[in-house]
Parts: sequence; structure tokens; C-alpha cells
Amino acid sequence: MGDIAAEGDAVSKKALKKAQKDAEKAARKAQHKAEREAQNPNKDDRQESATSGEDVSKGKYGSYGMIQSSERLERTLTPISSCTSKLVGQEVWVRGRIHVSRSKGKQCFLILRQACCSIQCVLAVGENVSREMLKFVSNIPKESIIDVCGKVMATPSKIDSCSQQDVELSTLQTWLVSASEARLPLQVDDAARPDVVKNEEDALNIRVNQDTRLDNRILDLRTPANQAIFRLEAGVCHLFRESLSKKGFVEIHTPKIISAASEGGANVFEVSYFKGSAYLAQSPQLYKQMAIAADFGKVYTIGAVFRAEDSNTHRHLTEFVGLDLEMAFEYHYHEVVDTIGHMFIDIFKGLERNYGAEIEAIRRQYPSEPFQFLEPSLVLKYSEGVEMLRSAGIEMEDDEDLSTPNEKLLGRLVKAKYNTDFYILDKFPLAVRPFYTMPDPENTKWSNSYDMFMRGEEIISGAQRIHDPEFLMQRAKQHGIDVSQIKSYIDSFRYGAPPHAGGGIGLERVVMLYLGLDNIRKTSMFPRDPKRLTP
Repeated sequence: MGDIAAEGDAVSKKALKKAQKDAEKAARKAQHKAEREAQNPNKDDRQESATSGEDVSKGKYGSYGMIQSSERLERTLTPISSCTSKLVGQEVWVRGRIHVSRSKGKQCFLILRQACCSIQCVLAVGENVSREMLKFVSNIPKESIIDVCGKVMATPSKIDSCSQQDVELSTLQTWLVSASEARLPLQVDDAARPDVVKNEEDALNIRVNQDTRLDNRILDLRTPANQAIFRLEAGVCHLFRESLSKKGFVEIHTPKIISAASEGGANVFEVSYFKGSAYLAQSPQLYKQMAIAADFGKVYTIGAVFRAEDSNTHRHLTEFVGLDLEMAFEYHYHEVVDTIGHMFIDIFKGLERNYGAEIEAIRRQYPSEPFQFLEPSLVLKYSEGVEMLRSAGIEMEDDEDLSTPNEKLLGRLVKAKYNTDFYILDKFPLAVRPFYTMPDPENTKWSNSYDMFMRGEEIISGAQRIHDPEFLMQRAKQHGIDVSQIKSYIDSFRYGAPPHAGGGIGLERVVMLYLGLDNIRKTSMFPRDPKRLTP
């Protein structure tokens, strides 16, 4: 019993000693607080509470939770692109992704990204921002979507890392809209680095290879350059429609599942079709012509085109977007050639006029020379192009098709001589054109056909079409095409069809070459090639 009592006394003494120390510590803390208050009698209560642990930012930060449309806030979100020096001193709400987050001491710097635009947001612990708020914001993963309410402030020096370089947001509220996983398969700022290494510091930076980009395309598409590429690509479609609509063209939509290969050959995808087989359209060619025979006069279409070519090059895809047009002419197919040339000039001018910011954003990551073109467009005969190549030391026959290296060389020769990145090559050899191409009336070695080129690569192939059914059937047989499979196409010309011509344009290739990019996969949102079917 004596041992137990002694042990109890020891515990009581320890507890008493600890209580005395705690009391002394509390007294010292109260004394220090009283001294601070005496030294700063007019200090703002809210600022004091921010440093003493009270959360002055309560109700100004946090997570919305999953937005299920339970309420509609009467709030206007300002686009980041509109946050300029004109708004200095005003409070705005913006929504964007956290591109960069840096926390140091009592401050946190965010770069908020919205499509091609970005702005710096600053938080500093003080009368409006508590430590708890700073900690919450600092811990939000990159690529998360947040709403920020902030005061637009002028910056003493330009912020080079943002598109909005003259202003920043002094953050007042921050709300999490949608959180990203903390571990990302690629960093968007790595994917956005310029291709060209300008100095030794750049050389140490991480570059993201193409397969990694395409495997994680959702993240890759968030870079400012990619945002700009696909906005500009949409612009090409809009300008194509606008130019042709003004010229009296009608937009049509054609089948993509057809009963026979539209252009002959083996580069066609066969698919099961109930108890038989069908093919994915290599071109809307046959249906465009049938629309002309049906008296639509001038038509165009925008849609998917499929080519079963095992070509793993920088400019080939197995599925791409075709910009196709067809037009009845009066007496000469050059009426159509001129129309297409004018259309391209409309597109080039429209891109210069309306997409300067996008072009600048793309060139920051993928530098290139500005695209040059002439008005009216340069037209050369195929034979003239062959002579230019021969003068440069290339050996080729008159009726030989242009190889890719010869195409590129001819593009450089044309640029050097005529100072244009866009030109038209007319009168191709008949032997290298599809069965429906009209032969030249003076020499059947040649044809009434043409290609158009950008930066030395073909972007449209076109021709006058045969509109006589018997002659068309003869040409189809010469190409080994089963005419029974295209009977409806041939029959469409048996009831009188106007002379007509047209062509097909690859959208992705046009955008790639206009911007001087090195691979068509950069201009296809989700590219399909012989090795890629996902995502």
C-alpha cells in the first residue's frame, strides 16, 4: 500500500508542475498580446484576427461541390481576354484552370488559364485573406477549374508568362469548380514549350513527344497553341462556307457508307453491311456530281473522308475532313479553277484579318515564316513545272506523276521565282488521274485537271468530270471498275448533265501548311492513322 501511495504522490507532483508551466506560458502570451495592443492601439481588428488564427476569409473560399444545377447564380464571369488595363480598379469574376501555382511564405501566385489566354492571380495573407484561405488555394491541384473574384490591378512590369501582361488579379474569393487529379500524365506547361531551343536554359527543359501527347490528347489540347490551332481550323471551315455561299453555292451532305469504292483502287475500308458489304467513302465525288446533274449548279460539302492507305507519313491520315466543292460551268473548266483560286484568297485574307492572335499564339510554340500568296493566284502548266524541275537537275518523264520530294522542290523553286507559297498546277497527265477525269481535247496525253499547292505540298486535286455516260462507262472499264457497282452514278448523266468540275481539299493539311507545321497530327484533333485508333 505504501508503494502505491508514493507512486500517486509522484504523479500528483508532476501534474502540478505541468499545470504551473502551462499557466506561466499563458500569462506570458497574454502579456505579449497586451504589449502589442499597446504599441498598435489603432490596428484593424480584422488584420489582427488574421494573424492570430481567426479565419477572416470564411465564406470567401472553398468548393462548390458537384454542380448539379441546383441554383442559378446571378453572376457575370468576365473572359480572361477582357481583363485589360481598362478594368483596373474593378472587381471581376473569372473562371479558368490553374496553370501554375507557387506558394511562398504568406503569398501565393497562380496563373489562371482560359483557352489561349492567361492571367496572374495574387493572394497575400492580410485583412482580406486568411492563412486558411492561402493554404486551401495553395493545395488545389494544377489543371483544376476555379472561380476567382479579384480586383484588377496594374502591374509595375510586364508579366511575360501570361497573355495579360499589364494587369493581375488581387484575389478576394476563390472557389473550386472541378478538381483535377494531382498526378498528371503530362504537364501542360511542358507540352506548351517552344519547339525551337533558343538558349542553354531552354535545352534543359522537358519536351513532350508526339505519342505521349496523342495518348493524353485531352491535356495536350489545353496548350495555348493547340487551342489556337483548332480555333483557326474552325475559321478555315467558316471562311470556306462564307466564300462559296457568296458565290451562290449550296451546302449538301453526302453518304459516307457506299456500295462501291468511289475512286477505284484498293485504298478503301470495307465494312459489313447487314448480309453484304459496303465501303467507307473515299470522297463525296460521285454524289457531288449527281447533285450537279440534279440542277443544283454549285455545291459544297464538309465531312469525313476515309482512305485505307498504309502511309505513315507527316501528311497522311486514314480519316480526315474533306472540304469538297463541285460546280457547273458554262464553256471552260478554268471558270472553276478561277473560282477555287479566289476562294483560297478569301480564306488566306480572312485568316490574316480575323485570326492574328491565334496565329501569334501558334508561332510562339511553332515558329514559321508568314504565308505568302499572290492575287490573282499563280497558275502554271504541269509541263512548265516539269521543266523547272529538270532545270534544277531532276530527271523525270513528261507524263510522270510528281513524287513528294519533287513536289517540295517545285514549291521551293516557285517560291524563289514568284514569291508565293500558293500556286496552281494545271493540265496533269491523264494516266495519273481518276477514271472520271476529262481528257484534254487537243492531246489525250494530258487532262483537264489541276492540283493546288501550299508550301510545296498538294492540298487539292480537281478536274473537269466526264459528263457523257457512254464515255464515262468506257473510262471506268479501263480502270478495272465494275460498272454495275456504279450504275446509279453513270445513269445520273443519261438525262442530260451540264459540264462541271470541282475538287477535294484536306482541311487538316491546309491548316498544317498555312501554319508551317511539321506534322498533320498537330491539326487533327483526334488523328487516325494506320497505327492509331485511340483516343
